[in-house]
Amino acid sequence: MNLLNRHRLWQVGVDGVFVALAWFAAFLLRLGWPVNRPYDRFIQLRVFVLVIFLTLAIFVLLGFYTRWWRYVSTRDIWAAARGVTIACIITDLVVYFARIPPRGYSFPRSAAVIDWVLLLALITGSRALTRTLLERPGAGERIAHGKEVILAGAGDAASVTLRELHKYRHLGYTPIGIVDDDPRKQGIRLHGVKVLGKIADLPRLLRENHPDEVLIAMPSASGQTRQRIVDMAREAKVPVNTLPGLYELFSGELTTQIRPVQVEDVLGREQVEVEFEKVAGYLAGQTVVVTGAGGSIGSELCRQIARVGPKKLLLVERGENPLFEIDRELRQDHGFTNCVAVLGDAGNAEKMRPLFEQYKPQIVFHAAAFKHVPLMEMNPLASVRNNPLATRSLANVARDTGVERFVLISTDKAVEPQTVMGQSKALCEWIVEAMGAREGNGTKFIAVRFGNVLGSSGSVIPIFKRQIEKGGPVTVTDPEMTRYFMTIPEAVSLVVQAGGMGASGQVFVLDMGKPVKIMELAQNMIRLSGKEPGREIEIAISGIRPGEKLHEELWGGHETVSGTEHPKIRKLTSSAIDAKWLEGELAVLSKLVEAGDAEGVAKRLAKVARNAQRIQSVETPKAAPAKDEVGTVSEQSVS
Repeated sequence: MNLLNRHRLWQVGVDGVFVALAWFAAFLLRLGWPVNRPYDRFIQLRVFVLVIFLTLAIFVLLGFYTRWWRYVSTRDIWAAARGVTIACIITDLVVYFARIPPRGYSFPRSAAVIDWVLLLALITGSRALTRTLLERPGAGERIAHGKEVILAGAGDAASVTLRELHKYRHLGYTPIGIVDDDPRKQGIRLHGVKVLGKIADLPRLLRENHPDEVLIAMPSASGQTRQRIVDMAREAKVPVNTLPGLYELFSGELTTQIRPVQVEDVLGREQVEVEFEKVAGYLAGQTVVVTGAGGSIGSELCRQIARVGPKKLLLVERGENPLFEIDRELRQDHGFTNCVAVLGDAGNAEKMRPLFEQYKPQIVFHAAAFKHVPLMEMNPLASVRNNPLATRSLANVARDTGVERFVLISTDKAVEPQTVMGQSKALCEWIVEAMGAREGNGTKFIAVRFGNVLGSSGSVIPIFKRQIEKGGPVTVTDPEMTRYFMTIPEAVSLVVQAGGMGASGQVFVLDMGKPVKIMELAQNMIRLSGKEPGREIEIAISGIRPGEKLHEELWGGHETVSGTEHPKIRKLTSSAIDAKWLEGELAVLSKLVEAGDAEGVAKRLAKVARNAQRIQSVETPKAAPAKDEVGTVSEQSVS
């Protein structure tokens, strides 16, 4: 017999004793001792057996023994109370109709009430007491006090954290106080730990108490609040750790795991909240294709789509290793087995058409693209082949095979493009717009444009981290350069929501919040590493690269912007691209690529980007953001 079964039998046995005790005590309190005839029949052995059997049977049916007492929650206590009430009512009715008392004698209703009160107290009290004793300080494994820690935040996250720290003493944390700005919480105790003051009092509390660590237990706290706490602790030379932020909880990593504060935690930006299962409901039970499935954006798309239960998820990726990793992760870590790993080029129609005809997908997320600006400047052939030409090929396959939605992942580099990469992605957007504008088109074509995502491969934060680890210098192109930032899970959740909105040919843009100065970002990252910028790690100014903008834009002068049902998703409107002109230019570019004429491709691509402004009739007023609202760093990771 395993441990779990022995534990359940022990629970059943204890509850059986409680049932018998409550029943006996109820009649004893009601009728006195000895119990006079004929009421003594209620405490005969056969009645005890009946009452115990019925009550325990009801407890089993209600799932009483599917949880260990040491992990009982408030919700479990209420469930136990409901179960006791149901069991007492049913047992009393059975005893009454079984004619235990002879005719002429009634069932003592007051005894039934006393039985219910006593059994309720014993059943719920025993569970609550068991958990209290098991979680008391010093219960279980006894060790030294370990690190003394002050928590920032006295909300639900802090409550869970304190409970875990008390339960698992081997973690080596001893909470000695809490700070919170809520005036209602001042002076209260949370799991025995007192709220010592507000966040502004933290410097004084650090001087007086000399803790070993500060722990930020506020997942929804703004970047400014986190930065403020980090600065106070750093001034007092006290290390700071944090619970996961909303962006990690959003991605499904629901955990109280303590980790160091990262630059993502202290950026001055509002974090995005989305009811993902609700907005992504259109994917449930559908066959979905994700191209570039092994990239930063593509892999997160796969993770989030898998959560809503698609009928089939096709992972299209040209890189063997990235495809293996995301396929393994979905199957082993997330338990999602309805995926098909497709090793191949999304732009290869001979590969994609049979695949689409076989699985008949309803939705395609096209995230496969080359993204690195300097690299694409040196490789215009690859940029055009893998970005616009592959997009056109895949879009044609999607239209011909009856795909319902085709969602292109685009980039702010497509706005007024100055680089090969940006120009190639602009063409991708125009292809989607032109395809969506065709009459009688059964496929809805949509593009979603956004800026830099935090932590994607090749973006600025991983680069800065490597430079800091090597001791510097950290290279910043210009002291005034600004860029937008959004986490990968946030961006993907909005992409999925935008994919279910709007008309065919529509372009959406994600509201990336306020831009961040790259110089300030570099300084923050250096400080979070425990170093001092300019003194311990130098910051070098490398200069703006050709085609790079000081402040990126999310929409151009020919586009107007309007809101949607989600405050973080905006709709762009512009005059239609000339589909015939675009097809002609793509045919020219295709011939140049086939001929291997890299210089010719680069020149033609630049000419197409310039002429596009003349092809479109600019009738709408300029709606570009103000100078302090524009920017983004290296491209979002898409393949």
